Amino acid sequence: MELRWRLLFILAFSILALGTGSNVQGQEETKTMIVHVDDDPEAVQEEIQERTDYEPDYIFSNAFLGMAYTLPETSADQLRNVPGVSRVDESVQYDHALRESVPFIGAEDIRTQLDDLGIQLNGHGVKVGLIDTGIDYNHPDLQKNYAGGYDVIDDDHDPMETKVKSKAITFHGTHVAGIIAANGSVRGMAPDADLYAYRALGPEGQGSTEQILEAIDRAVVDGVDVLNLSLGNPVNGPDWPTSKALDEAAEAGIITVTSSGNSGPDMWSVGSPGTSEKSISVGASTPPLKVPQLTVPEINEEDREVDMQPIQGTNPWDMKRRINIVDGGLGLPEDLANVRGRAVLIERGGIPIQTKIENASDAGADAVLLMNNVPGPFMAGMEEEMNVTAAAIDNKAGNHLKKTINENENEEVIIETIYVEETDHMAMFSSRGPVTQTWDIKPDVVAPGVDIDSTVPQGYQELDGTSMAAPHIAGAAALIKQAHPDWGPEQVKATLMNTAISLSTDEGETYPPFVQGAGRVDIGAAIENDTLVYPGALSFGVWEADESNQRLERDITIENQSAYQRTYSFDVPTSLGTGLNWKMPMPITLEPGEKQTATIKVEIQPDIIDFKRIDGEINVSGGREDVTLPFLLFSDEPDYPRLSGFQFAKVPDRDYWMYEVFLPGGAEELEITLYEPDTFAYVGTLDRQTNLPEGPFEKEFHADEIHLEPGIYHVIVYAKYKDREDTLETQIAVLEN
Repeated sequence: MELRWRLLFILAFSILALGTGSNVQGQEETKTMIVHVDDDPEAVQEEIQERTDYEPDYIFSNAFLGMAYTLPETSADQLRNVPGVSRVDESVQYDHALRESVPFIGAEDIRTQLDDLGIQLNGHGVKVGLIDTGIDYNHPDLQKNYAGGYDVIDDDHDPMETKVKSKAITFHGTHVAGIIAANGSVRGMAPDADLYAYRALGPEGQGSTEQILEAIDRAVVDGVDVLNLSLGNPVNGPDWPTSKALDEAAEAGIITVTSSGNSGPDMWSVGSPGTSEKSISVGASTPPLKVPQLTVPEINEEDREVDMQPIQGTNPWDMKRRINIVDGGLGLPEDLANVRGRAVLIERGGIPIQTKIENASDAGADAVLLMNNVPGPFMAGMEEEMNVTAAAIDNKAGNHLKKTINENENEEVIIETIYVEETDHMAMFSSRGPVTQTWDIKPDVVAPGVDIDSTVPQGYQELDGTSMAAPHIAGAAALIKQAHPDWGPEQVKATLMNTAISLSTDEGETYPPFVQGAGRVDIGAAIENDTLVYPGALSFGVWEADESNQRLERDITIENQSAYQRTYSFDVPTSLGTGLNWKMPMPITLEPGEKQTATIKVEIQPDIIDFKRIDGEINVSGGREDVTLPFLLFSDEPDYPRLSGFQFAKVPDRDYWMYEVFLPGGAEELEITLYEPDTFAYVGTLDRQTNLPEGPFEKEFHADEIHLEPGIYHVIVYAKYKDREDTLETQIAVLEN
């Protein structure tokens, strides 16, 4: 559907997108459904076929137990009533979230070290799979590493990137592959690793749940050691099929790595499969670089400096001169009469981003600043590359700039570009946790994901995103696996987290664990580590405020990987407010190669508790280096958003409109109201719903039902759940048929 395609494209390179496998056969709509089974999928498939005559598109029997069916929408409920079926989900769409970053995190420093066979640590003998858009295995930097794979899209053994010279061309998988194992003019993390490519994202970088699941299934059968997924969707929940499949793959011995998403900087923005419990979910940090930043002299000093995000497919912001800026409204042709030779501020919404920037370029603008139309920053990409300078800014900065321009309509407003050195900070776009329902801390670690120069078909390109951060960790996992071939996924994940470097803001404040996980990886320390403590981060969940004194506890495992007897001690966290009484384990002595489980307890005293959320670190000493375990604890219902991701668009090839919204916990009430964009005069209520379940909700309207004249409308989406009310404001465009 056009709506879902647009959302996919807006978030390209962030790899966060909604979608379905629906299509039209005659007048009856079909959907692809993912069927979960508890045991023996073939037996359940036979029962389904006997009852319904439906045959599966694919039977998943390795990383995920179940089947994929494409069938009429009205028949989907029949599957839920078959014995052995535990759950049925609708398929959704997925879209794709060196020279400096690889040495920065220590990968080059360990090249002189040798594994047990006397071979340099460069990934030799380790099989790394990547599920993505395929790979250009003819690229001179990747030819040595390519070892095989599968094309799930075309159902053959040729996972070549889509290379048609049109909008369908892709390059994301080749870029990811280069970060993992390029071995030529650029060198990846593990340049001697064997690369197995699984093309599950087709032309335009789109794929669906069943295609991702099939790719995971095939990777398990092929026996890869490490599996990278630089993709995802906005579903912040632990039990989405792709998250569960990665958990099962980890149980089968595969080190699974996934991007956390590019929907930061707000809490609760991490998406599946970055919510997988057993996978290594990776956020993005900045390697050493100079970042362009705007200054606006006319704005007060506190808000004068404006951070920018690149728009993929446009020229990087590299303005060497001061330049006048004007307000370009929504980027419609009539908004751009006075932009020639100037920079233009355009608000997101109403019409596609590609159209906005094309209009500005056609009108003679020298540069485009695209401001978000909802709170926070965003990342954007173009359908086709354009020779125009453009960048995105957040809603707050955009509103300050717009106000300044309008208040100085008789005088020209000047912007100037400065360059700020950044190293070891969190990327603004990197998605934050925790995970709803389980309250697990995500991401687990962070790695460089800004201005990453890697391979693409016919050359090289710099890209941003957690899609670029994840393959750094996949390559790191390959190096660790070579150095410690007997270590499993849990141990590899533990050493990466236990030795990570905690990051702080410019002001010296440590980023919370739901922002950076355990911190930025240090490959050398991870390989040399002799003490493993896992899980590497602890969520104590939610204490319900109406309960009496309660004790929460979590088990951890400690492994002594050194050649010496060691005694491990546990420090009580300090300066964490009142109402908590920590009970730490007694010191534990372990012989070489021995491991033991310990329990950390915390008692909550409700009469004096003084926090809603608390986080910090638990220190474990006794190894070569101390290990710090980030922890998180909520008091009462967490304050996660009640809605996100609203989209509204025409259904392609049908006389229908549709909207979609994601409800992390469900909604007792949902209301969508339309207003005139200039006067905010009430136009009408598009829809009202009550008692909706958690997850994505969509509804279609026949064109005759909504009675809207062509034009731009301001939309307020309202949702209520458990005494919290949230609204989301945006603009939609109703176009002529």
